[in-house]
Amino acid sequence: MTSALTIPQVDLDPYTDESIADPYPLYEALRDAAPVVYLTAHQVHCAARYDEVYAALHRHDTFVSGEGVGLTDTLNKAQKGSSFTSDPPYHAYVRGLVARHLKPRAMADINGYVTSWADRLVQDLVARKSFDAVQDFAVAFPLAVVPDLLGWPEDEGKERLLAWASAGFNAFGPMNDRTQAGLPLLGEMAEFLHRMSQPGNLRPGSWGAELVSEAREGKIEDKLLPGLLGDFLAPSMDTSVSALSSMLWLLGTHQDQWRRLREDPSLIPSAFNEIIRLESPLRGFTRYVAEDTELGGAPLPEGSRVLLLFGSANRDERFWKSPESFDIARPGAAQHVGFGHGIHACVGQALSRLEGQSLLAALVRHVDRIEVKEPSWRLHNTIRGIERLDVTFHGRTS
Repeated sequence: MTSALTIPQVDLDPYTDESIADPYPLYEALRDAAPVVYLTAHQVHCAARYDEVYAALHRHDTFVSGEGVGLTDTLNKAQKGSSFTSDPPYHAYVRGLVARHLKPRAMADINGYVTSWADRLVQDLVARKSFDAVQDFAVAFPLAVVPDLLGWPEDEGKERLLAWASAGFNAFGPMNDRTQAGLPLLGEMAEFLHRMSQPGNLRPGSWGAELVSEAREGKIEDKLLPGLLGDFLAPSMDTSVSALSSMLWLLGTHQDQWRRLREDPSLIPSAFNEIIRLESPLRGFTRYVAEDTELGGAPLPEGSRVLLLFGSANRDERFWKSPESFDIARPGAAQHVGFGHGIHACVGQALSRLEGQSLLAALVRHVDRIEVKEPSWRLHNTIRGIERLDVTFHGRTS
């Protein structure tokens, strides 16, 4: 086996404010350094190229999630047991309880509901003309759709959902100020999810109420319920907000691509994949190395941890042609790892695709031109997202 000294130690840090606000120069430097590097700032290995990230995501027996997918041992231990942080065979069982409602076939049942909601939202924003892409577009949609599907009570919790989801994703990063500021919110979320796990608190007939009923019937362990409800919540909220706000920014700054989409709406699925590739909502997660192995020819010892940077892999010039360009008809755009990949790929991605594609279709129907100003970017450990983006819709006249 090649000497471990072949893995370069670098002082590049993906979690500084500067690196979060503009991550792409750092990602390029990490890719250029080696297939795998060692981040001295966090004492963890890091893979930033597409081939290595993809390979690790598909070798789930070696690069495991059951020991947590964050950077800190304390929070990794606290988050064990969800579908996100579990390994087969338990992973297949617990993920299946959530995934049955989020598979493409299940999405067909709510397609009309989501499509009509998207149409109303876009028409309302065309009437307003100017708005904030984050709060008025990206937040408005999942905040209305996801809690309703889960059966959330109308008068409780909804205003806190985004803050809770944000804190949960921040906790996958280092124990920095962002993570520590969110710890009280994680306590709030845990208490709320526990309460929602009790019979009668979720709307009858909803996805969440079905899980609670199955627990009462002994089909699901009671202790799993809060985590299962959380598995519905977090992946469906913060990542969707990121993707939807980036959608308007990219279309508004690439008028040629927007015109192309209006002229050929059949490109909507491809366009959504390209949005996720170019501005990946998830920056990346770690995996625990369960046995001595190699990744990209670099030796990784059992017990080590490797950070897999999805956002960097999706711009790797070794894999993608002209990766910095936005091309809504890009060949192979669906090969992105913006939702992860393999058995741990985002369980809510079918819902995210339905939301995103429904909104793209509504934009094509009702908007002539998308005018955007410069965005301000969130400082978040795990989510690549816009804080605020001023947008003006110019409605179609024919």
